[in-house]
Amino acid sequence: MKSGLPQNDPESAIKAWRKAFPILFLPVRGKRLAYLDNGATTQKPSTVIESLERYYGETNANVHRGVHDLSERATAAYEQARAGMADFIGASAPEEIIFTRGTTEAINLVAWSYGELLNPGDEVLISALEHHSNIVPWQMLRDRRGITLKVVPITREGDINPDDFSSALSEKTALVALAHVSNALGTVNPIADMIAQAHAQGAVVLIDGAQAVAHMPVEVQKLDCDFYAFSGHKMYGPTGIGVLYGKSSLLERMPPWQGGGDMIRTVEFERSTYAPPPYKFEAGTPHIAGAIGMGKAAEYIRQVGFAPIMEHETILLDYALQQLQSLEFIRLIGTPQVRSGAISFIVTDVHPHDVGTILDHHGVAIRAGHHCAMPVMQFYQVPATVRASFALYNNHEDVDQLIDSLQQVREMFG
Repeated sequence: MKSGLPQNDPESAIKAWRKAFPILFLPVRGKRLAYLDNGATTQKPSTVIESLERYYGETNANVHRGVHDLSERATAAYEQARAGMADFIGASAPEEIIFTRGTTEAINLVAWSYGELLNPGDEVLISALEHHSNIVPWQMLRDRRGITLKVVPITREGDINPDDFSSALSEKTALVALAHVSNALGTVNPIADMIAQAHAQGAVVLIDGAQAVAHMPVEVQKLDCDFYAFSGHKMYGPTGIGVLYGKSSLLERMPPWQGGGDMIRTVEFERSTYAPPPYKFEAGTPHIAGAIGMGKAAEYIRQVGFAPIMEHETILLDYALQQLQSLEFIRLIGTPQVRSGAISFIVTDVHPHDVGTILDHHGVAIRAGHHCAMPVMQFYQVPATVRASFALYNNHEDVDQLIDSLQQVREMFG
């Protein structure tokens, strides 16, 4: 049954959503918690927490290797989670879903495995918006394989100029790696059009979806991306688990990137043969409980529904922007045309770390720093920003608490 946002009583729906997250009702430093650090990690609903307890209390066993009852039940739950993630992002088959430790590992997997198919002089194209995890693996590939790394600049607003992106593509472009949503600025990139342009040049496309999957529906077949990476803990699931989606035709060509148990078909001292995807890329015992919990998180999101999530978060973001802009001592960093999930700003003459510390004493959890996006900070010539990032359980009271706390910051620093 959908627990959407009824037009006649949206506050009741939001209260119901909040009740699903027990940590929201724990005081912080004696204050009501206003958790606005969702870009770093989201809180977990009871259904996810209970799924982890249930697995370890009732099902705990290794997968794929046992003929006893617990192992068969664990394997069924693990593979059910894989099928659920395929359905969640519209993959054509569960075999296109590889469980990883998160978005970072998923991107590294592509850089190390698909990267072996690239040649010196091939170009990998990224943007100046990217998280470090979508920069450093390609630098390592450049140093290892001799590829060329190109960077598309951003505008002062924090968008990628379409003409700059188009002109950066060429017949040498072998792979394009882009964030769906910027973790530092909240910019939503027009990735469907960008993917189509990249494919027209014969390039493969990887999308970093870490900041997108909790906020908007993703249909990988409709997008026609070749790879899509995301993390469980950014979508109300456990830490240490994520997904790499890859088209079957590419996964079959790619060599394994780690060796060990469960990714093999046969092993002899002279040579080994490998299991088909996705198992070829899942060496060793996986994070079984994490995969199950991530599957439950996807079920929770679908139960709430993306339409009410997007409606609520749009209203809340607009309200937060209006309130922040009303404070003369606040400077917004980035004003993208389309925004989701996050707002970055600075308080005049106050270091973001000091802001974060004071806000914490008022029960407000935000992120202060470079957000693993140091090139973005360098572009705006700031050492760091304050980032407020939102989730479906946030409400106007959270924003008001943030604004009141920022006014306390201003009063303290004069």
